[in-house]
Amino acid sequence: MGTVATNKRSWVKPAVAAAVLLALLGGGFALFSSSTPAPDVTFITLKGQKVTTESLRGRVVMVNFWATSCATCVKEMPQMVDTYNKFKGQGLEFVAVTMAYDPPNYVVNFAETRKLPFKVAMDTSGEIAKAFGDVTLTPTTFLIDKEGKIIRRYVGEPDFNALHELLQKALAG
Repeated sequence: MGTVATNKRSWVKPAVAAAVLLALLGGGFALFSSSTPAPDVTFITLKGQKVTTESLRGRVVMVNFWATSCATCVKEMPQMVDTYNKFKGQGLEFVAVTMAYDPPNYVVNFAETRKLPFKVAMDTSGEIAKAFGDVTLTPTTFLIDKEGKIIRRYVGEPDFNALHELLQKALAG
């Protein structure tokens, strides 16, 4: 009887893991939608510019945590560029934040060869990722409204059509 009970439960962990993996790979998902204030952090861009979340208030902001070693991050980056280019004239700000483990020379090479048009910052200490709820999975993208509140967090590649609709609402509001 003990063998049967063990076998009945042995599928639970793999099933949960598979569901999480499918959700992550299946177009991303929003983990929460709330009015949590964005943390007060300072981004140091590749150009040496200091940008604070406070200085971005009054604008809609996307903060995208990514890594050059993350296949999904690399895959989604052209769509992130397209999203930024589509909405920057309406007031969208975008900060792409690399993870602490990402080698700086890889980041600089990636940003330069792909001509990333938005701010790219390196989180060399991991403090920014920690401030945003201890981000460990990439890509993770936060959408912050004009009042500095997080209105959506995506883990994995977002559904860009839905993201664009949400951006239009946030930029109009």
